[in-house]
Parts: sequence; structure tokens; C-alpha cells
Amino acid sequence: MRLVLLGPPGAGKGTQAVVLSNNYDIIHVSSGDLLREAVKNKTEAGNLAKSFMDKGELVPDDVVTEIVAERLSKSDAKKGFILDGFPRNEKQAFELAKQLKKIGEKLDLVLFFKTMGSTVIERLAGRRVCPKCGLNFHIKTRPPKKRDVCDTCGSTLISRDDDKAETIKYRLKVYERQTRPLLSYYKKEGILREVMGDLNVDDLFKELKELFVNEKLT
Repeated sequence: MRLVLLGPPGAGKGTQAVVLSNNYDIIHVSSGDLLREAVKNKTEAGNLAKSFMDKGELVPDDVVTEIVAERLSKSDAKKGFILDGFPRNEKQAFELAKQLKKIGEKLDLVLFFKTMGSTVIERLAGRRVCPKCGLNFHIKTRPPKKRDVCDTCGSTLISRDDDKAETIKYRLKVYERQTRPLLSYYKKEGILREVMGDLNVDDLFKELKELFVNEKLT
């Protein structure tokens, strides 16, 4: 199963990707996580990416594509993958198709998480992350056992710079301008399916399981 998850920031793509990965035993490839790892390690690509991420802007295509392509070349990606946060525009989509064609593969489905703006803002503004182990929490839907403290390593949780209110609004504008055209691109390919990103995790997973059965992917 080779999937792409599309939708605005805060649509729940990352959370659902983890659930799908665990249930179908395929890897979850988050371009955001890959980029943040590069930033943390202060690689050349990471330093360049940080200057864009901190402002809520999209990282240049060539930087993201290189990082994602390297991840998909690893052996554990051969049995399937879930791409979360990539591609973000038609150029990246075209490059992804080229990379997959080289290894004799293609995407099975592209899932669009249709989500209300109010839901997006509430989810992102309430998100907290552990700067040490990377675990994510939410003040309403997944609060830590102790306020502002990571359940796993005890570090103080933080709000990411790109989850602040003003940056969220800008990220949504960037998404509308640069990413939404992908819906038309994949619709023409005949593999775009729309699901409700406003649903809670369990209800959306149930909907996706039914979709996969109907599409004969399981």
C-alpha cells in the first residue's frame, strides 16, 4: 500500500499516518519529521530548511525532494509507505512519480483530509512537543500526565514556532496558494479520495479501513 496524505496543517494527517502504519505494517514517512531531524542535526539542508520553517513557509522543492527520495530508497519502504507532508505542489508530485517509476512502483491512493479552518487552528494552537524525544501532545485531546512535562522523558514541553497563532494563519494561506492545486493533479490521475479530517482519530480510521476494502487494497 503506497499512500499520500494531503490536507491543511492540523488536519490530522500525522496522527492518522501513525495509526495506519501500525495497523498495516508500512512505514510512515513525514517530510516534516525528516526536515526537523535535519534541522536538529544542523545539516546543510537542515539549516536552510529552518529559515523557511520558522516563518511558516514551505521549504524549497529540491531540498525536500532530496530528503524524501533518500528515505524511500531504504529497504523498509519496499513493502509500502505513507507519505505525510509530501508532495506539496505539482513539481514535487511529478518528481515523486519519477522516483517511484524508477523502482517499478506507483501510488495507490491520495487521501485528502478535508478539514475546517477552525478545527485546524484549535488543533495546532493546542499542540505541545517534547524537544528531546519528539513525542507530541495536545492540551485537550492528548494532554500529558503532568502539565507541560513529557510522559516519556520528563522534559519540558514546548510549542513549535510554526504552531503559533499568527504563523498558523500564514501557513493556511501558503497551503491554499501552493498545495491545493495538487487536488486537481491527483484527481486527473484518478487516485484522489476525500475523507473528513474533522473526525476523531478512531472514526476516521474506521472510514479509511472501509475505503481500503472498497479499493481492494487489503
